[in-house]
Amino acid sequence: MAGVTEGTGSEELYEHFRFVADRGQGPLRVDKFLVDRIVGTSRNRIQNAADNGYILVNGKPEKSNYKVRPGDVVQVMMDRPRHSTEIVPEDIPLDIVYEDDDLLVVNKPAGMVVHPGHGNYTGTLVNALAWHFLQEGIELDLTGEVESEEGAESEEVEDGKEDELKSFEQKPDFQKRLGLVHRIDKETSGLLVIAKNEDAGTSLSRQFLYKTTRRLYTALVWGHVEQDEGTIVGNIGRNKRDRTLMEFYPAGSEEGKPAVTHFRVIERLGYVTLIECRLETGRTHQIRVHMKHAGHTLFNDKTYGGDQILKGTTFAKYSQFVRNCFDICPRQALHAGTLGFRHPRTGEEMDFETPLPTDMTQLVEKWREYISNRNH
Repeated sequence: MAGVTEGTGSEELYEHFRFVADRGQGPLRVDKFLVDRIVGTSRNRIQNAADNGYILVNGKPEKSNYKVRPGDVVQVMMDRPRHSTEIVPEDIPLDIVYEDDDLLVVNKPAGMVVHPGHGNYTGTLVNALAWHFLQEGIELDLTGEVESEEGAESEEVEDGKEDELKSFEQKPDFQKRLGLVHRIDKETSGLLVIAKNEDAGTSLSRQFLYKTTRRLYTALVWGHVEQDEGTIVGNIGRNKRDRTLMEFYPAGSEEGKPAVTHFRVIERLGYVTLIECRLETGRTHQIRVHMKHAGHTLFNDKTYGGDQILKGTTFAKYSQFVRNCFDICPRQALHAGTLGFRHPRTGEEMDFETPLPTDMTQLVEKWREYISNRNH
């Protein structure tokens, strides 16, 4: 880390990269200037950093269209320190749903971080994959820089931007080595596909980019969802006051990125509703933010207020019942239960399903019992 400075808000920003434009530098957008100099990044990612105030020129935040001039000092800042480490293979059991020479599909439990990042350098899915691949005799280079942003449901770029494609080749080294092509939140359970070679990684990344994958999530949300099915359209971007949170912005807004979530009701359970969500896009915390905006925050979603009693009565008995439900499922009630894609080598359409995990199954049963007893 080369330095620490105050950000545009109250948070400290840590320098990750610093470049000084030479005397022969012609006018060049700062996003293009940085993409040409930082291995493994994309213009889209640099633009996001600029939008969040993380690109400084001569000590001042600048937008991505700023033209770099000779002698300019360009810094890339982040709200966490840089962390250099070795990915340590760990003998962590994996629930492997399917595996062949090109890919594997895993059922990630709630509570497991997908990849190393700020505050989570061991016990991740990547550490488990490193062990698994070594047992298969796959040689890995596990040293290098580990930087990540926790909590993205997947990584996609806007339509029509081929030059910004976050293909397998453009991902950070540790993601490329260990085949990550998409992600789900730490406290979300469910299916992930992992590429085992570069060709498979590129093919799968493109499928996520062009929205040809099939992803269905099951969620328990607060409130009585009246529509049997519907679609939520609206941009998702960083919360301006707290960058760890995502925020809903109107469709067409300059803030955030377009996001589309389709939902349908599976079962109404009084003060909560079991729904299925289908993603067109894969923005960070997309389902959680869209459902909160719709007035149906995910049950026990601590980040977005779902760990409060948002619907129901004020009776002490009901409050105790809800607290018991929180104990049964101590995380947001969200499960990535269905994943479909085209096999990168054979072209075969493949679909995988995994049932609700025990905590969500017990949670739903608890609400069914509550409704049954209330109606008698």
